[in-house]
This record gives sequence, C-alpha cells and structure tokens, in this order.
Amino acid sequence: MRIAIAHDYLTQRGGAEKVVLAMARAFPEAPIHTTLFEPESTFPEFSDLDVRVSPINRVGALRRNHRAALPVLPLVASAMHVDADVVLASSSGWAHGFRTSGRTLVYCYSPARWLYQTDRYLGDSGSRLARGVLSVLGPSFRAWDRRAAARADEYLAISSAVRDRIRSVYGRDSEVVPAPHSIDSGASQEPVAGLEDASDFWLCVSRLLPYKNVDRVVEAFGLSPDRRLVVVGTGPEESRLRASLPSNVTLVGNLSDAQIRWLYARSRALVAASYEDFGLTPIEAATFGKPSAVLRWGGFLDTVAEGRSGLFFDQPDPAAIARTVDAVESTVWDATAVAEQAARFSEERFSRELRRRVAALAEEPAHA
Repeated sequence: MRIAIAHDYLTQRGGAEKVVLAMARAFPEAPIHTTLFEPESTFPEFSDLDVRVSPINRVGALRRNHRAALPVLPLVASAMHVDADVVLASSSGWAHGFRTSGRTLVYCYSPARWLYQTDRYLGDSGSRLARGVLSVLGPSFRAWDRRAAARADEYLAISSAVRDRIRSVYGRDSEVVPAPHSIDSGASQEPVAGLEDASDFWLCVSRLLPYKNVDRVVEAFGLSPDRRLVVVGTGPEESRLRASLPSNVTLVGNLSDAQIRWLYARSRALVAASYEDFGLTPIEAATFGKPSAVLRWGGFLDTVAEGRSGLFFDQPDPAAIARTVDAVESTVWDATAVAEQAARFSEERFSRELRRRVAALAEEPAHA
C-alpha cells in the first residue's frame, strides 16, 4: 500500500508542522507533498525527508511569505497530483484539495480560518489589502474549498471544536483524533541567550497572529510588573508587539527545540489567550509538570483539565487573564497529575490511530 502525506505549505514552525513530522514518523516511507517549502524557516527535520513541491516553489518571495501566494493557491492546490493509494492530507485550507487517483483521508486543523472566520483571523490590525482580496475572492474560494472537501473520502478532526466546525461548514461528520505532543521533557536543554539567569517566569508560546491574542497576554502582565513573562514566537504582529513591550516581558523567536525545553523546564506556568483549534502548548507545558492559564474556548477544552492541569478565563481580556494568573499562582498543583494529562496525547497513540484509519480506508469501496 502506497501512502503519501500532503500539507498546505512548509514555511513556518508551528503545531501543524509538528503534526506532519509525527505523520512522517508513523509512515516513514511516505513522501510529503506541499505547495511551498522553505527549509530555513520550518523545522530542520524536513530537510532529511522526501518533500515534493509545486512549481511556485521556485519563487523565493512566496517561500518567504506564503500569504502572498493566496490568490493562486486554489489553482496550485488543484494542480497538485499525488500518486498514492491513500493520501493523508494535513490541512487547514489547501492540502485537502490536492488531486489523487487513490483515497484521501483529511486530518483537519480547521476549515480555513481566513475564509470562515475572517474578522477573527485578521484582527483589528488586518490590512486593507488583505480584507479587499478576501472580499473579492472569498466567494470563489469558498466554492473551491467546499468542492475539495466533498471529494475527500473521510475527515478526521483535531478537536471536538473542529469536529463541530467541519459539520457546520462542510456538512460532514468526522471523528476526533487529537494531535500528539512531540516534546521530550528528558531530552537535552540549551539556555536562551539573555535569559540564562531567568526562573519562575510565565511562558507564552505562540505564532504572533491577531487571533492568538498575545497582545492581550502582554497587557495582562503589564498590570503586574512584579511578574515576568517570556513570549516565544514570530509572525506579522511582532513589530507591533515589540513597540510596546513592558519591561517585565521578553520576546524571543526562532528557538531550537532544546531551547524551548529549557524554557518550559524553568517556567512557573504557561498562559495562552488564543482562539485555538487544538491547544498544544498546555500539553507541552504539562509534560514538565507545569500548569496553564488558558482561554475557555476551542481546543483548550480538550487539552486542559480544569483544576487538574490548569485554569480557564472566559474572555481574552487583560484583567481576566491577570485574575486567572493570580489563581494559578495561589493553587497548589500536583506535578505528577499535571504530567498525566499530557500522557493522554502521546505520539504512540496518535500514530496507532492513523495507521488503523489509513488501513481501514484502503480496504473500503472507492468514494463515489
């Protein structure tokens, strides 16, 4: 049985890219098909894998800024043809549209945020150009997206929130298969320059996009200057965030896995206010026995056990975030119980479930 993996684009370091690496470990012979691949800006492990790209990968400007390729990506995705018996499509907008003569099993992070949650995706700082492009192209993109979703043989959802969204947007049922964490608390660690003496700080690990609400977290810690916050991330919001960072907040980016582990090990707890489809970072923190303060929304409802591995706030409001941070600090946490929550999201369990689903799909009659 020939298996292939498809992914939207490999141009950044995020949770979806970590999932693709887990898929590659589950199916080590499977090539990875993607529209764009920029080895220097994604995880280095991809450079050792069989990554196959579209023709637009020759355009360096698009590899460095995949959002600039938006107007042509439906055409590019539709032109991608994957020769395999089963394609495991890791998708938040494009890979589910790749063509194949075989079967397609979509692992969905969310129906495209920029199509169905445009205001939340762009935030208050979204450019007029981006809004204009989506206003003009949105209807045709949504039609393409729904046709692509209808062609897929089966959908898997990363969380219960995404399962509900798939049903609402595509009218399709899907099973929830939680993503794995890929962090090893026992692996080597490397200090982060400038933070060598830091300890007992709060940690926020996030891509710097409007819907991640990192600015709200920064504002919350501005209300408590005696607390220290370390933000790990890069993205379009970086310049705006740096322009108004309080003195007790440090922003770093492009860290190695060993540096990330070093920060988790020395942190007091994790904080996240993003509208997250899954909620990976609380699991990563939990592997080190560290609790979390997170937004009561989406994937966090699946990955955080309230009172056992973290506490929730109901709105991404700085005052509400600060109150929950207070509550986390005043709670006595059982590090072993916190770590047990993370163990529910092991890569072994994820890989076993994917292999079972792929094998079952290959044996079913072809999708009409």
